[in-house]
This record gives sequence, structure tokens and C-alpha cells, in this order.
Amino acid sequence: MVKHRMIPLFVAAVLALVGLIPAVPIGAQAPAATPTDRTASQATALETYRIGAEDMLQISVWKNETLSRTVPVRPDGQISLPLINDVQAAGLTALELREVLTRKLADYIPNPEVSVIVSDIRSIKVSVIGEVARPNRYDLKSSATVLDVLALAGGFTPFATRTKILILRPDGGAMKRILFNYNKVSAAEQDNFYVRNGDVVLVP
Repeated sequence: MVKHRMIPLFVAAVLALVGLIPAVPIGAQAPAATPTDRTASQATALETYRIGAEDMLQISVWKNETLSRTVPVRPDGQISLPLINDVQAAGLTALELREVLTRKLADYIPNPEVSVIVSDIRSIKVSVIGEVARPNRYDLKSSATVLDVLALAGGFTPFATRTKILILRPDGGAMKRILFNYNKVSAAEQDNFYVRNGDVVLVP
């Protein structure tokens, strides 16, 4: 019983720290999403995924096994490849990195054909705290929505306030507060949006 009484106090303390930051409701007035809309949204999220530190990249150069390899993104956001040495990868999409590598390799190989695949996502780290069964920091292996990470955390406790979930999102040097109403999402009245690296999902 003592442990449970401490959880609301902890959540209240976090809310107090961010209380001066205006909350932004996401998709509060959005129309119900169709299955086609959701599929398109998922495809867009995968296409626009930006590479981060610790991700594993499969670099393939056509007809050149020496340059083709799987490389990790270092903590400084760069990867190392023969001939062109260090290349900034973090912050780029796979398509953008492919274009960068193609330009750099063109100095050494005529008309290089390059492909870049994010083979293992390791850079998305999201915390779920408050009234959930398993509060923790989760390393996500793929793009995930708010509902996905709530499921990872084991769902709500009986004391959760499902209509006042907060996503605390790093925004430069500040922290943005995004309101998430589980009941509205269940009724298709609000979008189930994708979390980003560094997000904190707070369930009061």
C-alpha cells in the first residue's frame, strides 16, 4: 500500500516540473482514420525514419563485395566505410544517406549503385512511467505508436487516468507536452501517433 501511494506522488512531481509548458493536443479534432489511412501512415513513418546512433545499417554496393557490409552507427552519428572513411549517418533517412554515399563513391567508382537498409533499429528509446503495469525505459526495434508502448508496459493499472496521458517530447532545449486521450483514440476521435526517440509517456 505504501508503494502504491508513492506512485501518484511521483507522477504529480513530474507534472509539476512541466506544468508551465503548454500542452498540445494531437489530432483532437481529427476525423476517424480509415484502414487505408493507417496503412499509408505506417508506410510514411518507415520511409521517413531518421537513422540514429546504435542503429545497424546494411550498405550494399552493386558488384563490389569489398564495400558492401553491415555497419553500426557510432555514438557520434557517423559510420566508417572503405575509401570514403567517416560519413555522417544519424539524422538522415536511408534514402538521403544512399544519395550521400553515391556522391562520395563516385570519386572512386564509375556510376556506383548503392542501397542502404536499416537492418536493426536500436536508437529509439522511450520511457513509460506512472500508472502502468511495467514502468520502464524501452528500446524499440521499429517504429511504434503510443498504444504500442503502452502495451509494452503491460497496460494500465486500475487507477490510471486514461484521458490525461502526457507525452513529454524533447524539442531542442525545451520539453513539449502532448495530450493523449486513450478513450478518444479507442473511439477513433484522436490519432494514435508515433513516438519518437527520447519521448516520455506519463500515465497519471
